[in-house]
Amino acid sequence: MPLRRTPLPAWAIARRRELGQRLVAARLTAGLSQERLGDLVGMERRTIQRYEAGARDPRYTDLLLLADALGVDPADLVRT
Repeated sequence: MPLRRTPLPAWAIARRRELGQRLVAARLTAGLSQERLGDLVGMERRTIQRYEAGARDPRYTDLLLLADALGVDPADLVRT
């Protein structure tokens, strides 16, 4: 994957971290481990971990799968 030409602005990084925090909260509410959530959506635990840490942005389809597995509306994960 090509590297970004410019670094992400601080607000985008902050929003990515917020998304990760919402994923963690929803996963814990659902009583799932990262491993189990990954199994449910067909992702590796490491990918879930990166999303939750705010180190990586989920693809739209992955976001939909995660929200479905967690029993939440995708909009609740990305709300501002």
